[in-house]
Amino acid sequence: MANEHLSNSTIFPLGRKVDPNYFIGDAYLQMIFTDPTPLNAPIGNVTFAPGARNNWHSHQVGQVLLVTGGEGWYQEEGKPAQLLKTGDVVNILPNVKHWHGATKESWFVHLAITPGQTNWLEPVEDEWYEKL
Repeated sequence: MANEHLSNSTIFPLGRKVDPNYFIGDAYLQMIFTDPTPLNAPIGNVTFAPGARNNWHSHQVGQVLLVTGGEGWYQEEGKPAQLLKTGDVVNILPNVKHWHGATKESWFVHLAITPGQTNWLEPVEDEWYEKL
């Protein structure tokens, strides 16, 4: 990992590059819990390189993000973007359209607890992201 600070503090492996159809920039996923019994709430460690972000999307059941490193953005449709830092927790309600990703200058790592299906939507436009 290019960011020395995060590479020394990351608990889980970097994982594999994610599907570029749903992300802009370099992002990686390491699934750390996938057992459907009893919770059926997979947990993935997601690592975003500076400037990387996912598309707008929603989750049928909702999602919880636990920020474990770096700085990133979280934004729900119609609301201002929120700066996220290590230790922040985001509770995303069912079917809320949102996106999340790294700031332009920092790597960003979070655990994503995601029961249910994800509905992938359009990319976050570069013009909008550059204004953050």
